[in-house]
Amino acid sequence: MTNFDERAKDWDSDPKKVERAYAVAEAIRRTIPLTADMSALEYGCGTGLLSFALQADLGPITLADTSQGMLDVLAEKIAAAGVTNMRPVKLDLAAEPLPAERYQLTYSLLTLHHIHDTQDILRKFHALLEPGGILLVADLDKEDGTFHTDGTTDVHLGFERAELQRQAEAAGFSEVAFTTAVVLHKKVDDVEKDFPLFLMVAHKK
Repeated sequence: MTNFDERAKDWDSDPKKVERAYAVAEAIRRTIPLTADMSALEYGCGTGLLSFALQADLGPITLADTSQGMLDVLAEKIAAAGVTNMRPVKLDLAAEPLPAERYQLTYSLLTLHHIHDTQDILRKFHALLEPGGILLVADLDKEDGTFHTDGTTDVHLGFERAELQRQAEAAGFSEVAFTTAVVLHKKVDDVEKDFPLFLMVAHKK
């Protein structure tokens, strides 16, 4: 995750990253009712753009990431904003035991395609939710490998929605549904390309 550590300081200076976080936050609000007593976990939080867009509508939010650089920037932002319901933690669910805490809501933005074992992380998301809890995953529809123009490799090239639904159901989720949260626009080799970003919602009974 050294690459993310290096990019952390300048992460929020890209207006497209800020815009997509707010667009996904709006899609989440349209999908489920948020309440100020709802506990939440954002996994792969980066500098916390999505959680900052949601924090006024939620209760305590744990923001987890594997990049210390991202978490350092996030901690500075939380302190500067005087926000009291956001707590950053370093956590790698692919390699570390599950934390003891359980949540009513777990969400991620453009994190899943960086995680090698999708089935394993979905099982862990299920375990981290309280009964009746909800998982929200925003990520790329299947793409041709041109989304990452910064040399990033060893990632999933997006996801087929039907296959991801099958994996979520195998992990124990029910009522799995998809919407298109936002369409990202990127210039690739001087050609403007569209990359749809889905929002998957899944429920733990």
